[in-house]
Amino acid sequence: MIGSKLISFFILLNVVFFTCASSHNIPCPPTPTKAPSKCPKDTLKFGICGDWLGLVHEVIGAKPSSKCCALLEGIADVEAALCLCTAIKANVLGVLKLKVPIAISVVLNSCGKKVPKGFKCA
Repeated sequence: MIGSKLISFFILLNVVFFTCASSHNIPCPPTPTKAPSKCPKDTLKFGICGDWLGLVHEVIGAKPSSKCCALLEGIADVEAALCLCTAIKANVLGVLKLKVPIAISVVLNSCGKKVPKGFKCA
């Protein structure tokens, strides 16, 4: 009789222990997403956006060329900003005196995209 009570106690103890141990399922931490480090498209193609940037000061409300916006289609906002940043830094756009954050913002906004929060063209 004492033996069966002792066995029952150990079985109950095991059930309680394994229930507690298995109920603390700690998920793996999510893998950090890295911002893209380079433009997924050929930067030289963004030269077609340069003509429009030169006209922005002369023609208020002018839209960028459809070719410029077509280059930005299908890529994320951060990638689009990165491509324009790279093109401006390489002077592919042919515009020397340009306020980079404003230029990127103007092109992206005109093409229906947004500058990602905290994006800096470095």
